[in-house]
Amino acid sequence: MQLYSPLSTTPRRKAVRAPALPKIDGLRIGILENGKLNAEEMLNEVAALFVQRHGCTVRTLASKKNASAPAPSNTLTTVAQEVDFLITGLGD
Repeated sequence: MQLYSPLSTTPRRKAVRAPALPKIDGLRIGILENGKLNAEEMLNEVAALFVQRHGCTVRTLASKKNASAPAPSNTLTTVAQEVDFLITGLGD
């Protein structure tokens, strides 16, 4: 029997969160849907709450083809130029 260590030997990535927005009133929203069933509908409903409660506007709907893979960097770069924040989530 061969035993393997569950400990990772790769260097730790330094991940940091984006700073919190000081306010969201009137900001531009981007939506990134992941192609799963109902993802677009669910995210549009969430965006509608931001529009209703904070006067935000929905500017961009971007899609990715694979729910388990990161969005392509060119998609994120393009969307980032058009919006103040992005919402995403699973649609199942």
